[in-house]
Amino acid sequence: MQTFKLENDVKIFYITAKSFPEGIQEAHDRLHAMVPFSKERKYFGISRPENNKIIYRAGTEETYAGEAEKYKFDTLTIKRGDYISAIVKDFRKDKTGIAKTFDELLKQPNLDPEGYCVEWYANDKEEVRCMIRLNHHNI
Repeated sequence: MQTFKLENDVKIFYITAKSFPEGIQEAHDRLHAMVPFSKERKYFGISRPENNKIIYRAGTEETYAGEAEKYKFDTLTIKRGDYISAIVKDFRKDKTGIAKTFDELLKQPNLDPEGYCVEWYANDKEEVRCMIRLNHHNI
């Protein structure tokens, strides 16, 4: 685990999974059907408890103003700041790797109570950065 600094806010638009964790792949598939995969674009999975259940969203960064509205997507912002993070390699081969990593990250002190569990698919390699924003009030 390491601290990772997200330098800028990232506005994303997303598709909400119908269920968690079962609906995760379908949400990503639906997103990629609307916004084809591109190496120039960053992709995310974000989740957190809402109304006593985990809500998962598959999203991608908005690359130009109005893009989310063009596709009629909802948006949210991944806030800049310090995150506790870890890289999961070969995540497609180890289906439990991401969940196990977040289980460990969630044990860390000082997490932002309004933050998300963020999966950042930053490149086309078989790796993902799992990260949770730290509470800036206590840093």
